[in-house]
Amino acid sequence: MYTYKMMVQYDGGRYSGWQRQGNTGNTIQSKLERVLSDILEEEIEISGSGRTDAGVHALGQIASFQSKSYFDCPKMVAEANKRLPEDIAVRGIGLESPKFHARFSAKEKTYQYVINQSVIPDVFRRKYEYHYPGSLNVGAMRSCALHLLGTHDFKGFSTGRTNKSTVRTMKSIDIRQEGTKLYLTFTGDGFLYNMVRILTGTLIEVGEGKRRGDSVEEVFRTLDRSQAGFTAPAQGLCLMSVTY
Repeated sequence: MYTYKMMVQYDGGRYSGWQRQGNTGNTIQSKLERVLSDILEEEIEISGSGRTDAGVHALGQIASFQSKSYFDCPKMVAEANKRLPEDIAVRGIGLESPKFHARFSAKEKTYQYVINQSVIPDVFRRKYEYHYPGSLNVGAMRSCALHLLGTHDFKGFSTGRTNKSTVRTMKSIDIRQEGTKLYLTFTGDGFLYNMVRILTGTLIEVGEGKRRGDSVEEVFRTLDRSQAGFTAPAQGLCLMSVTY
């Protein structure tokens, strides 16, 4: 068996998320599996580094898959991009060791959330940022972010149900203002379902003055989702990169 590593970018706006679903073929994973199966002439199942939600985008999603046969990697990239819809693109494919797995081999992931604070929305960027026409206390948001760093149980910042550990390590949160655009960049060893969007909503509420920065400590203590902020809209979020 040959193990392949693939980098993918996509506009998630019209898809039901990354993960394959039984009731629809309109997911990123389903589209990629269908195309790769046609090219390699065998049933291909891929594993992504993470499962982005419906409407979330990716610049550097990583996926892995195995095939019985060797296929020239640059040719596979070209063939895949001919067959994929225009809002999904394969940026590269390479051979990896048999033990490589896109999800389990990942060391850290970086997501970025973009907020547009201008009074008038940007019609050309509306699908890739959250329009929030108001002022935010960026200093307070940065102070709150310090409480989120390190290893914690982030169950209260997720809407998913799982029997697996919800402990994650947040390595950095960078909050950068450029004109009317606010960029929130999160890097950690892994993220739970809706975790980045809920963290973003929490930070926005701190910036609005609706909650104290240290209120996140109560979320960690109680693991209660209702103690955290709102879930920020999906379109402002993008998976930027995955490190191995």
